[in-house]
Amino acid sequence: MTRLARTAGLTEVQTDILATVRAFVDREIIPNAQELEHSDTYPTDIVERMKEIGLFGITIGEEYGGLGESLLTYALVVEEIARGWMSVSGVINTHFIVAHMISRHGTETQKAHYLPKMATGEIRGSFSMSEPDLGSDVAAIKTRATRTDEGYTIDGAKMWLTNGATSNLTAVLVKTDLGAGSHNEDKPHKNLTTFLIDKPEGTGEVLPGLTIPGKIDKMGYKGVDTTEALFDGFRVGADAILGGEPGKGFSHMMDGIEVGRVNVAARACGIAVRAFELAIGYAQQRSTFGKPIAEHQAIAFKLAEMATKVEAAHLMMVNAARAKDSGERNDVVAGMAKLIASEYCAEVTQEAFRIHGGFGYSKEAEIERLMREAPFLLIGEGTSEIQKTIISKGLLREYRL
Repeated sequence: MTRLARTAGLTEVQTDILATVRAFVDREIIPNAQELEHSDTYPTDIVERMKEIGLFGITIGEEYGGLGESLLTYALVVEEIARGWMSVSGVINTHFIVAHMISRHGTETQKAHYLPKMATGEIRGSFSMSEPDLGSDVAAIKTRATRTDEGYTIDGAKMWLTNGATSNLTAVLVKTDLGAGSHNEDKPHKNLTTFLIDKPEGTGEVLPGLTIPGKIDKMGYKGVDTTEALFDGFRVGADAILGGEPGKGFSHMMDGIEVGRVNVAARACGIAVRAFELAIGYAQQRSTFGKPIAEHQAIAFKLAEMATKVEAAHLMMVNAARAKDSGERNDVVAGMAKLIASEYCAEVTQEAFRIHGGFGYSKEAEIERLMREAPFLLIGEGTSEIQKTIISKGLLREYRL
């Protein structure tokens, strides 16, 4: 058999891209990840190299200077990068989601303005739906954009902006009151709008009425910055509305989140692959009772189960990416992929930690970092419970009596 997490039916271009990224990860990410993660340092040099390789524009159309590759290609690239360090994949994930939303739903002016510079990494995106008082209940958003003669004024607080400080474009989902004539009073999500907000990098009051507080200190997922965004009378023009029409933000964000769930599944696969690599390597080096622990059945069976979970998660992630690329509705398969990949990632990482024994509890061990990173994937882009809700609704839709 081949090594784990290989994908059948790839084009020569896809194979070459993945080989380039895999070499980049082995040469430049894995040797530096521990030091950067422990010091919570933004991977500036690695990000610059990703710009040179063209990863920021991997899915952006060739007419805008990107590579024009599929979601599958992107997901497999993310899997490779997360194998090296999940935080690096986070640098391009939110950027990719914003680029996807602009490509799919932006006006021609918005596409022409943003996409060429997003392809080079000159413009880097972040986005937020969450707020301090809500997570999955998107329809309960309180941050409000009020219509004025000049455009809109935004007031409120957004939460969990990955790359909130290091991005210079952020897409935020806010409430816009479309009025009694819109017939949306009983459908709160129909009153939501996505705004594209240009901003400087950095923290503090970056623009009049827009403050990016310091980064949130997290258990894992370090290096990449995660922030809030506070709006207090922030003024923005109507031309900043994604697609130019208010009230469409919920569907725009849900489209982005579908590809985001494939991305999280890919990240989970990458971490699981790395945890397995570390475990099977350590199990052949560490000896007890006169032989390598890999030769003890208790450890050998762990390795077998871990490898099976890695392979199953990878196949479901690939299936979800291909479904989205084909134009099919993929909310159920993306939810399934995200659910199983994140849960299996946590289980595989836990078993790898156990195989490492006492050494795994040391900051010196790479598995210690993975143990702090894996739990994020159980939450990001919707918890496992949210995925089960999406999956069950889809199943009842398809199998309705």
